Amino acid sequence: MQPLAERMRPKNLIEYIGQSHIIGTGSALRNAIKQNLLPSILLWGPPGVGKTSLALIIANELKRPFYHLSAINSGVKEVREVIEKASDNNIFNQNKPVLFIDEIHRFSKSQQDSLLGAVEKGVVTLIGATTENPSFEVIPALLSRCQIYILKNLEEEELLKLITNALSQDEFLKTKKIILKEHEALIRVSGGDARKLLNALEIVVNSSISDEIEITNELVLTVIQQNLALYDKSGEQHYDIISAFIKSIRGSDPNAAVYYLARMLKGGEDPLFIARRLLILSSEDIGNANPNALLLANNCFNAVNVIGMPESRIILSQCVTYLACSAKSNASYMAISDASELVDKTGDLPVPLQLRNAPTKLMKNLNYGKDYKYAHSFENNFAEQEFLPEQIAETKLYEPGNNAREQEQRNYLKNLWKEKYGY
Repeated sequence: MQPLAERMRPKNLIEYIGQSHIIGTGSALRNAIKQNLLPSILLWGPPGVGKTSLALIIANELKRPFYHLSAINSGVKEVREVIEKASDNNIFNQNKPVLFIDEIHRFSKSQQDSLLGAVEKGVVTLIGATTENPSFEVIPALLSRCQIYILKNLEEEELLKLITNALSQDEFLKTKKIILKEHEALIRVSGGDARKLLNALEIVVNSSISDEIEITNELVLTVIQQNLALYDKSGEQHYDIISAFIKSIRGSDPNAAVYYLARMLKGGEDPLFIARRLLILSSEDIGNANPNALLLANNCFNAVNVIGMPESRIILSQCVTYLACSAKSNASYMAISDASELVDKTGDLPVPLQLRNAPTKLMKNLNYGKDYKYAHSFENNFAEQEFLPEQIAETKLYEPGNNAREQEQRNYLKNLWKEKYGY
């Protein structure tokens, strides 16, 4: 029997749950499907949010031939064979075939290059699925020919709907008397991953020798703990380990951090994937508390790229333990988050006239750049003036953290700006 997650795979847009921001009524993607004008696309999102299902549904809605490759076990040879079949199909069929490549981020440059011609000439419509940022993992030439759609983790309401649908529609589950008394543990265990949710539900149901099952939070947690290896048989544990890895470094525990590093390396994780995460963390969780963290993480990434395994494990270990032992601050991360929220609320506010460039006579006549104070012409290279748009003047977005380096920044800013920003 197929796994429950496979049995419950949606067959059309009506059955598809979630991602209303990209596939909802009136959305660009839905309209493209309706008009049969689908461009090549990349579906970027975490595991278990419906990337493969959406690709299958799109091909079905468009009534096009569908070819499916997995980047894990396919190479240039397999890509060329599929493109040749698609070319032959095109001779007799006006509907351009859909080529779906799962985990396209695992394709090498040469493998991705082998797709370019077919995509450019319109031999196939490419749908790529990736859990990694396409900007880093997909070659620019291919990236420029695709539209990117970002899929999100499912919300609690959507996950609950998946559970109730499975209990009421699945032919096997319908044969049992299942009462869903509590659902919170199932939702929590899933982490927004539909496949993980249905796997957990199936394991809980199969753990009972009776056809009458009352699902409670206690039962779910007990059964899942006992069947953890089975539960992670398709690789979901990978995402739990990277999460534990990041949180251990953020929590300043080098022992746990290097343990999870070893787990990932032993499991065959791509060292560059780990190094890239360290780069992000060094800015998001350490930032100005220790600017050297970003420099070390960047050097680590470059070194790993040059050296390769097994020696890269030593370089990664040095970087991981250094970052874990470093002072922490998310002040710069919070600053850009708050600034982005402010931009969303206030829109495109006019830049103060004194800060505008004045390359033409007309702009100078309009007072562009007038009264601007060139900081280096003043004592201590500072002249007080307003840099923010008038509507948000004196808004403080950067709040230095409680650590030695950022306290120095706070004191410096307070000395310059006095009480203006409340430092």
